[in-house]
Parts: sequence; C-alpha cells; structure tokens
Amino acid sequence: MDRVSSFDEPLKKLLGGATAKVMAEHLDLHTVGDLLHHYPRRYEERGKLTALADLPLDEHVTVVAQVADARILMFNNGRGKRLEVTLTDGSGRLQLVFFGHGVHKPHKELLPGRQAMFAGKVSVFNRKMQLAHPTYQLLDASDADEATEAVDAFAGRLLPIYPACKQLDSWRIAKAVDAVLPSARDAVDPLPAALREGRGFTPLPEALLKVHRPQTKADIEDAKARLKWDEAFVLQVALARRRYADTQLPAVARRPVADGLLDAFDAKLPFTLTEGQQKVSKEIFDDLATEHPMHRLLQGEVGSGKTMVALRAMLTVVDAGGQAAMLAPTEVLAQQHHRSITEMMGELAEGGMLGGSDQGTKVVLLTGSMGMAARRQALLDLVTGEAGIVIGTHALIEDKVQFHDLGLVVVDEQHRFGVEQRDALRSKGKQPPHLLVMTATPIPRTVAMTVFGDLETSVLDQLPAGRSPIASHVVPAKDKPHFLARAWERVREEVENGHQAYVVCPRIGDEAEEDRKGAKKAKAKKAAPDEDPEKRPPLAVLEVADELRKGALAGLSVEVLHGRMHPDEKDDVMRRFAAGDVDVLVATTVIEVGVNVPNATAMVIMDADRFGVSQLHQLRGRVGRGSAPGLCLLVSEAHEASPARARLSAVAATLDGFELSRIDLEQRREGDVLGQAQSGVRSSLRMLTVIDDEEVIAAAREEAVAVVAADPELEHLPELRTVLAALLDKDREEYLDKG
Repeated sequence: MDRVSSFDEPLKKLLGGATAKVMAEHLDLHTVGDLLHHYPRRYEERGKLTALADLPLDEHVTVVAQVADARILMFNNGRGKRLEVTLTDGSGRLQLVFFGHGVHKPHKELLPGRQAMFAGKVSVFNRKMQLAHPTYQLLDASDADEATEAVDAFAGRLLPIYPACKQLDSWRIAKAVDAVLPSARDAVDPLPAALREGRGFTPLPEALLKVHRPQTKADIEDAKARLKWDEAFVLQVALARRRYADTQLPAVARRPVADGLLDAFDAKLPFTLTEGQQKVSKEIFDDLATEHPMHRLLQGEVGSGKTMVALRAMLTVVDAGGQAAMLAPTEVLAQQHHRSITEMMGELAEGGMLGGSDQGTKVVLLTGSMGMAARRQALLDLVTGEAGIVIGTHALIEDKVQFHDLGLVVVDEQHRFGVEQRDALRSKGKQPPHLLVMTATPIPRTVAMTVFGDLETSVLDQLPAGRSPIASHVVPAKDKPHFLARAWERVREEVENGHQAYVVCPRIGDEAEEDRKGAKKAKAKKAAPDEDPEKRPPLAVLEVADELRKGALAGLSVEVLHGRMHPDEKDDVMRRFAAGDVDVLVATTVIEVGVNVPNATAMVIMDADRFGVSQLHQLRGRVGRGSAPGLCLLVSEAHEASPARARLSAVAATLDGFELSRIDLEQRREGDVLGQAQSGVRSSLRMLTVIDDEEVIAAAREEAVAVVAADPELEHLPELRTVLAALLDKDREEYLDKG
C-alpha cells in the first residue's frame, strides 16, 4: 500500500503551511497526487516569446518578454514616483508599472535588453494594456558565471506555464512541482499491462515527468496521449461497472398486452408514427420486457415527438399492470404535459369515470401549488392504483407520495434534475422501476458517452410530418434600427393572418428582482467578455410588453408570462394563449421547454446575444409547430465582429441541433456545458477535452466494456481498483450509484 501513500501525502508536509494553504484554498490542491495532476496549461520556449498582441483582458497571465525601455516618472509634485517598463516580443508591446517603494528592485534589475518571465493581471490604462506590480523572474543573470548557469538551465528548455492564481504565480507552482516530482515514481498505473503494451503507451511515472519537465515537444505529446487515456479509461470503467451493476438489479418485466390501452390509443391516432418513432419505441419496448431496469436516454430535437414515444411506453406499463410517473422541471411544463397527454388520450384518460373508456386509466397531475382537496385525491388515486399515469414536478418525490406499483419513471429535460431526485423517485418502486430520460438539448456523441455513460442512448432525428420549416434571421438593432421596426411589422402581419407570436426577454423586470440581482449584475458583467461594460441591463418582460402595447403593437392583445407569477395566473395566460385569445405573449425562458401552441408562428428574441446557443435553439423550437412556416428573429445590439454575433449567425444558419451543440461546446468551456450533469466526475478530467478527444473516449469505452465484462469486480486488476477508489471518493461513488 505504500505505493499509494506518497500520492496521498498532504502538501503541507513537503511545501510548508503557507504555500499549501494557498494551493488548497485557491487551486483546490491538497495532496501530492493533486499537484502532480495539476498539469501545465502550455509551454513557453526560451527565445520564442508569447505574443503580447494576444493577451486577454482581466486574466492572470504569464509572459516571457524582453525589456525595451524603463523609466522613472515623478508625480504629486515629486512626492510620488512610478516605474514604467515597456516589454516587447516582436508581436506587440506591454507596459509594466510599479509604484512607491516597489520601484527600487525592478529599476535595478529590469534593464533594456534583459529577458524575464512576468506574471500579473492584464488591465487597460490610457488605452494601453498593462500589468500593475507584476511578479517576475529573470531569465538571464548579470554576472558571467550566473549567466552561463542560467543560460544552461533555460536555453532550449520548455518552460511549463501552470494554471495559476493571484496569490501564487506559475513559477512558484513549478518550484512546488519540483519538490513533489520524485513521488511520480510511485504512481499507481491504472492501465492493464496488456492494454498499455498493446497501445504502446509511455509508463505512467515517465508520463508525469514528461508533462511537467519536457525536454522536447515530443515528450509533451507522449505524456498527453498517455494521461488523456488514463482519464478516459478510468471514467469509462466506472460507468461500465455502473451499467453492469444495473444489469444485475431485478425489475418487473412489462410486456405489451394485445388489445390493451396501447392498441386502443394507437387505433385512434390521426397520423402514423415516423420511422424514427417506431424504431425508438421498439428499443424501449425491448428494454421494458427484460427483468433488469431499463436506463435509456432519449435525445430528440425539439418537436421530434419525444412525448408521443414516452406516452406509448407509459401506456405499455399500465397495460402490464404497473404505473408510470413523468417528472417535469417546472409547474408550467407539468401542467402542459398533463393537458397534452389527456388531450391525446381523450376518453382513455378517464378510466373509472362516467363516459370514460373501459380500457382507460386515470391520468393525474401532482404539483406543489395544488389545493389540498385535489392533492389528497391525487395521492389516493396513486396509492390505490386507480391512476395509471401521474405527471408532476418535484412534488412527486416527497415522502408522502406512495405508489401502488411504480413500473416506469420518465424524466423530462434531464439537465434540470439532480441525480438525487431521479434516485428518490426510483426508490418508490417495489423493485427498481424502468427509467427513461428525455432531453431536447442535442448532446454530441462523446459528451453523451462521458456524461450519460450509464444510460443507453436513443436518438429521434426526423421531425414528424406536418412540422413546418423555421426561418431564422439576426436583427442588428444598433446598426440598423429600421430592421427592428420591420421585425415588429412582421409580427403584426402574422397576427393579421390569424397567427400568434412570442417575444422573449432575458429578464422579468420587477423591482424585487432588481434589488436582488444588483449584486449579481456586477459579477455578470465580468463574466461576459464580448460585452461592452457600459452596456445597459438586459431587456425586461414587463418593460418591453408595456412599450409594445403603447407603440409597435398597439391594438393587439399583448400578455406577459414569467416564473414569478402565481401558478393559477400562469396557467390562465397559457390557456388563453393556447386558445388564441392572446395575440402576443411576452415571456422569459419559461416557455423554453415543452410549450406547444401550433398556431404560434413568430418569435422575436430580444438581446438574443445574452442566451446560450442551445437555449436559442430550444426557444426557436416553439414556433413552426403547425402547418404554417415559423419565423424566428434574433434581435441583438452586439457589434458585427463580436463573438456574440458569430454565435447568433451560427444559430440562424442551421436547424441541426447536433451541429449547434458542437459549436456551443467549442465556444464555451465544456465545464459549463457538462455543468452539474457530471457532478463529481467532472473534476477528474484535467487533460481530456470531451469535444476534441472523441476517438480517445470511444476507444476507451470499448476497452472499458471488455475489461468489466471479463472481470466485473476487477479482482485481477488491483491497480485499476485503487485508482478507481481514489477517483470515486465518497460523493462520486454515491453520484455514480444514483446515476
């Protein structure tokens, strides 16, 4: 066991308390192993300098550059002095500034012609980029012996630049790594020997040495290839074991019954299912018929008919004597699903009621804001088994809710549900129920393999007949205000033709919210690099609705919908909009998921640059749901050359959600995209990037499946078991268990 213990050694013992404290608090590094896995972000070559021209604002950077000139300036009538140093690297110039007593040492050392490594936060002063009081390390020394030594140490060397923080710059981290590098010899190698040799990988201790202290660029490539594989493989083994364990769980097989509820439902469908819907339904029915719980992720574009597929699965389970629960992220959505499912089922949803069908069942709704009497009745229908289908929000998970025989759980919009919640609902079955997770956010294959690796995946990629094309256009409100005026005319034209429209805004705009968000706004400003800091706050539903009623859309019926309205009020507005009594609905993203009004043909998204790519795609899917073509107008004041505008143009250019999700991943750090879906596992990915390393992930998954099939308990692979145990510390173990 000693081989592991040196990796578990606390940094405090090797580096001293102060450094260890900064590493723990600011970089989340606690042990020798943590620091050895804190890889350099990039490498500087001596003599080949970072492009000063490309420095990002407001970020902590490390640059290697040459001093062009240095001068001391007096201010405040000679009482204050500051040192200004100009650096150059051929691509651009950068100013350093030191004040007060801090000027003496750099004034002596930073002489023209000298080279050094500088670290600090990039800011702008008088329209020039600058670093104020940077820390620095000279790369050449003044006396001849020292100079020779320094040149030997640095010439041709690749200098690792580490992800650093204000309190600890890159070369201090490099020194700390030097102190722990000898422990790399004790690294426990997770890869089975046959796999390592078969793929010709560098041994792990050597890979760690090469990634931190490379002699050549080939060293870096070798090390990266090996370390990426380790991450992908260990994670895929964890997921493969998860899937294997699931196949060992018992579940009640739910097989279709001839002439049951499903057949009666299919018989009254006014259209035929698409090939895709039939194929995916078959995959689901096959899973439901086995005696192990199904775990399936159903991906489908907005409007590809996922709800229809899920409903048919639910009816099969009811036919087989079980109950099905559908979990929705919001009340608006739960009500909407309840409404559309009862409409689709007609008299089949009125089992046991007068005028209901003999084959029918009861479909009940359960949400937090229901009145006591309705709630009591719903709970009673569930526990007696009277209700075969229940649709609800988190309220379904409460202790009080009991089922007669829960056979299937359908989760809508996975990324809004914690694993704990899925788990709590699953524990309500006598045996683990089958699980179907639906998402309308297309997920690239590799992300699905990494994040939802414990679920089998089905994809619905064709739109049902009768769905109309959606035209999308960017409306540059600042450069071309007349385009915006034309946008409102288009909305009027749609309404005159008997249709309806949505207007979406990023914010609600009531005062309580403003106060609460005041503090957040300052933060948000920093977070959005392509926005002008002077920019106004995002447009708000209440203000925009008011302006439209008085101005561009005067005379039309304009209503608002947002998350903080009373549920009854929300429901009332949605009902009237669905019935065609409201021409224009001005809303926040509450309409993003699941709202289905076929007569709504136009959508205007205000401040569209403030939404993410996949969110815009989701929103746009709310129009063009009927026989008339849809129109989506993305209104933005972002500058034509900005990344924000590029994002909007990408959305306008394609309706393919998978293509957009790739663009989204490439533009944002994937951490945001994977978000909490991965919980603890995310932090184990340091070298692997989900979007670029598609082949590594796919290959690692294959190997992992083979390894687990041959040796589920990993009895013959103690090293792999050890590394897995370290990756899956308690929280993560639980996280994967709940997957």
